[in-house]
Amino acid sequence: MADTNVIDYRTISSTGDASDFGDLSSASHASSGLSSSTRGVFALGNTGSYVNIINFIIIASLGNATDFGDLTAAVGYSAGLAGTTRGIFGGGVLATGHDSNVIQYITIASAGDAADFGDLTATLPKLAACSNAHGGIA
Repeated sequence: MADTNVIDYRTISSTGDASDFGDLSSASHASSGLSSSTRGVFALGNTGSYVNIINFIIIASLGNATDFGDLTAAVGYSAGLAGTTRGIFGGGVLATGHDSNVIQYITIASAGDAADFGDLTATLPKLAACSNAHGGIA
């Protein structure tokens, strides 16, 4: 898979192709994302090696991503999900190559480093997740 730093967006209420939003701080793959109604947040995953970098964008305005903070561990392929104020990154593949059971959280409205949220019941790589305004399930 080729690394990319491109952020595209699509207006859901209309048909047509995606348009350029801006760029992440580094080209990467194995990234995860989550959002509130105002911010999009990306854990960059792998930029040549697994990293702990978190970027964010303001959804209402086009532009490049800005540094948000750091994950508690360098991880890729984690599941990202969010409620209205808190974002969660769970599972994935650690920089050591081992699968992760770590859950870490951020407060979406204020940039800063992730904190420990607990552990999944199993080590799980390459996850997908979804959530609503009341919580999420990995």
